[in-house]
Amino acid sequence: MELNINGKSVQADADPDMPLLWVLRDVLNMTGTKFGCGVAACGACTVRVDGQAVRSCVTPVTAVAGKQIQTIESLGTADQPHALQAAWIAEQVPQCGYCQSGMLMAAAALLEKIPKPTDADIDQAMTNICRCGTYQRVRAAIHRAAGAAA
Repeated sequence: MELNINGKSVQADADPDMPLLWVLRDVLNMTGTKFGCGVAACGACTVRVDGQAVRSCVTPVTAVAGKQIQTIESLGTADQPHALQAAWIAEQVPQCGYCQSGMLMAAAALLEKIPKPTDADIDQAMTNICRCGTYQRVRAAIHRAAGAAA
């Protein structure tokens, strides 16, 4: 099966019903996307598909064939971090860090849709679960990134 991941055409030899998460992690060895709950509740597995935040643990790979898939690996680099990654560091968002790739992908989808989100916009869009409880820092980092992009 041919997939478009992070702007590149990739061949994946996978069962059509396999969740995208496992295609990314086990077939393509792209381990930035994390497994959390397996039922689309926590958001650790969030990627972007055609710009929308999608829980990859319950999305069959066939549902994303022909679409643009973006994983955390393409968000930014150490030399050129995405505005969200820089804001995450500045606001000291990560603690354990496990949920962060999914949080960042959900936040990127939000800022693409709403470049200057309100607190209510952030609360509605950011449904990812953080066991460390850094929700206030996440909100501050999203506002910081939105300001940097303006």
